[in-house]
Amino acid sequence: MMSVSALAKDISDTEARTDKELLPALKQSREMDFAKTGVQGYKDLFNNLVGSKDLPKDENVNVYDVYVENPDSDKDLRLRIYKPVNKQDNLAGILWIHGGGYLFGVPEQDEMQSIRFAKEVGAVVVAVDYRLAPENKYPASLNDCYTALGYLFKNADKLGVDKERIAVAGASAGGGLCAATALMARDKGEYKLAFQMPLYPMIDDRFQTPASQENIDLRVWNNVANKYAWHAYIGDLAGTDEVSYYMAPARAKDLTGLPPAYSCVGNLDPFRDDTINYMARLAQAGVPAELHVYPGAYHAFEVIAPDTQYAKDVVNEYVKVLNKALNK
Repeated sequence: MMSVSALAKDISDTEARTDKELLPALKQSREMDFAKTGVQGYKDLFNNLVGSKDLPKDENVNVYDVYVENPDSDKDLRLRIYKPVNKQDNLAGILWIHGGGYLFGVPEQDEMQSIRFAKEVGAVVVAVDYRLAPENKYPASLNDCYTALGYLFKNADKLGVDKERIAVAGASAGGGLCAATALMARDKGEYKLAFQMPLYPMIDDRFQTPASQENIDLRVWNNVANKYAWHAYIGDLAGTDEVSYYMAPARAKDLTGLPPAYSCVGNLDPFRDDTINYMARLAQAGVPAELHVYPGAYHAFEVIAPDTQYAKDVVNEYVKVLNKALNK
């Protein structure tokens, strides 16, 4: 167990390294140690967003839910759709996968961003409400994401989407599922993706890099939470040679044939080195790959500190990147 003095040092070190604009939000965040607190409180927090009257709205984007048959479950899969009002055809398509350590989260947590993607990229965004660990371990979440991808392709004409301009994107655990979905789509050969955007992805269960072993401030996603989450997601296989690259995409040896990719990560993120390594390997495999590493930035800082100019610039870049990839 970490001593009080060691914890205080980690907090002090993290605050000293954090960008000054991002520091107030860090100081207001609560500790993330699921072994002590469990995850139900976080599940409840995000679940309360579903149906909330306080969700952001934009008259230029039609937002609605659809429920589709899920071949992997006796319950239908909820998809949240964001479609521009003023354009009905020749749209790009984006499958968006939310984050939450494979443990918690709902599409509504990214409502404003999905609305922006729909309006400013001119895209139909399909955000998937995938099943969560530990109640639903691998492969439930990945199967749900692939089912959602299938919905987007199979209903492209009805949605007004150009099948040649469909991307998959997600952040954190959603970034990991984004990478895994792209790998599965390549392997199965059913759906050809135009682009992938795995943002600061959770893709490696092995904890072999310097960043994955650092004592990161517990008030943001950290390696204590990370170990808990991996075991919740893939059980006792975590860290063993039995883990497949669909579970942890960093384990994929062959990255050829994947769609062009963009990613970003903060230099105080436990996924820093995993992200850098994966994007480098994509480039080495001949895949067009772009990576931005943000100094003084912790995990998911654009979500935790959304009102800062630093965060706004990052989300603006997401829009710019998707526009460039899907509206050439």
